Amino acid sequence: MRQFEKSRKLDNVLYDVRGPVVDEANRMIENGMEVLRLNIGNPATFGFSAPEEVILDMMSSIRDSQGYSDSKGIFSARKAIMQYCQLKGIPNVGMNDIYTGNGVSELINLCMSALLDDGDEILIPAPDYPLWTATANLAGGKAVHYICDEQANWYPDIEDMKKKVTDKTKAIVIINPNNPTGALYPKEILEQIVQIAREHELIIFSDEIYDRLVFDGKEHISIASLAPDLFCVTFSGLSKSHMIAGFRVGWMVLSGDKSKAQGYIQGINMLSSMRLCSNVPAQAIIQTCLGGYQSVKDYIKPGGRVYEQREYIYKALKDIPGISVVKPQAAFYIFPKIDTKKFNITDDEQFVLDFLREKRVLLVRGRGFNWMEPDHFRIVYLPSVPELKIAMDKFRDFLSTYRQK
Repeated sequence: MRQFEKSRKLDNVLYDVRGPVVDEANRMIENGMEVLRLNIGNPATFGFSAPEEVILDMMSSIRDSQGYSDSKGIFSARKAIMQYCQLKGIPNVGMNDIYTGNGVSELINLCMSALLDDGDEILIPAPDYPLWTATANLAGGKAVHYICDEQANWYPDIEDMKKKVTDKTKAIVIINPNNPTGALYPKEILEQIVQIAREHELIIFSDEIYDRLVFDGKEHISIASLAPDLFCVTFSGLSKSHMIAGFRVGWMVLSGDKSKAQGYIQGINMLSSMRLCSNVPAQAIIQTCLGGYQSVKDYIKPGGRVYEQREYIYKALKDIPGISVVKPQAAFYIFPKIDTKKFNITDDEQFVLDFLREKRVLLVRGRGFNWMEPDHFRIVYLPSVPELKIAMDKFRDFLSTYRQK
């Protein structure tokens, strides 16, 4: 009998954010168990809501969103994004250089498919947001992971990045602010990455979806603003900053020197047209969200909910024996390290599965983010402080007796 197996292209594709451990959590929930989900950055799950003005604008624009839009997105949205790029100092951006999409995820996939031939290499951080590695592999390319250094606030290891450039390398990916570490890259690090791209004539892809979720008075710098002589593709959106992940509002911007990327841009345009249109009704609220008062600032200032949750989770993890952690500077993730020798951990998936089954709290293992060792895991600190306290009390209690068999 003929059997239909999955494509071999999926052999190197990993997405633990919604993987086997999550399947087990869903089974437990279906059986009436309550599970605290610390695995996914979905603000609505934890009581966050978009500003009222945004919801009202979305409602008023629904009738006008019934038909196809331009394949790159509606005019008002792209105009607002162009003006936002001007504020960020991103050079050489016109209306035709902007594409809205079904979240940043769709646009990342589109860009990898348009760029990579079989055997082409692309530098991607480790740890990374796993969609980057997955889409590079599915496009036929090879994801080459450069290390981000935990001892240096999770900044990219510039020397490691240099060593991994070959004649097959086409591009460098940065995720800034970073998911899963919460790192925010300073100007001097970004300038060194630009220099590597300049020396080897590489494209820079910059995932900046968390650029407005930055703590402690720090400021996000878009790497494209430092590279007017290079071709850069910058990704951002409203899913996280405006707490509307389900609205799927993302965009990408082509900037800098496009003269050597005309063939690639043609490929992007072809794939963009094949999807018929951006077809995201919520692109109608981009103008409202990028202009005027930014409500996200209330969350990230001292006393704000996300700020206080970050403060709590960092201190709570530091106080648990066997755990070390770097304080995140942005986003709403923290990526602690566990002493694997102390707990005899060799299988990190089994570790998070054991914790889920015993304490009904859901984490994601570090190797789900293309980290090499079974010694890290990601926590989303969007739940309220009382909820996080329950989770950390359970975690401390679990570790007090845990030894992997």
